[in-house]
Amino acid sequence: MKHYLQRRKNDNELSLFDAFDDFFRPAFFDEVDDLKTNIKDTGKGYELAVEVPGYKKDEIKVSLENGYLTVSCVKNGTEEDKSDTRWLRKEISESCSRSYYVGEDVTQADIKAKYENGILNLSVPKSAPKQIKSNYIDIE
Repeated sequence: MKHYLQRRKNDNELSLFDAFDDFFRPAFFDEVDDLKTNIKDTGKGYELAVEVPGYKKDEIKVSLENGYLTVSCVKNGTEEDKSDTRWLRKEISESCSRSYYVGEDVTQADIKAKYENGILNLSVPKSAPKQIKSNYIDIE
């Protein structure tokens, strides 16, 4: 793999091809590296273990809307970002988000969350399946 700052052997200029080496990569590759998750069925519900390394507890938000449980992480600004630093490459994501469908019968009060050692553990109960009323006509 080529390095972004690889220099040509004959001169000190950056190679034009090296600068654009990864430019089109996201358009052709679907990278799902953000918020890797293990989901376990416990019978009564689901246990989600979401990897959120590098984020503090106050930088993680969990919301429930229209049956979707969404985990969002946003880094707070650092002193490094406020200085006049000129970045050559910045690949570490400062925000990420992932949603999971949990059903429309689940409420915020039903979901339990705990953050420990870079892992967000979520406990989500299974929603009871809706009973479908039969609309049959009695035959005499």
